Amino acid sequence: MKQPYDIIRRPLITEKGSVLQDASNVYCFEVGPDANKIEIKRTIEDLFNVSVVAVRTLNIRGKNKRFGRFHGKRSNWKKAYVRLAEGHKINLYQTAT
Repeated sequence: MKQPYDIIRRPLITEKGSVLQDASNVYCFEVGPDANKIEIKRTIEDLFNVSVVAVRTLNIRGKNKRFGRFHGKRSNWKKAYVRLAEGHKINLYQTAT
């Protein structure tokens, strides 16, 4: 049984993500590489108590990097774009009080 944080790793807060949130109510998340769209949808709905309309996923290939004479490769990872129903919202900037 997968835990919710094995499926949804972290929210991605970028300029593009902020524009998508404002324009079309779409949120970006880094997800586990073996997570599918149905699992992502259920987990987002359970964690944030919102209604998900659509989920789009894409695999990001890690870049080859070099530091001096040492060569390496960044890890591959998976991104999910989650569109919420009209009127629903996720507050990613909650402060602890």
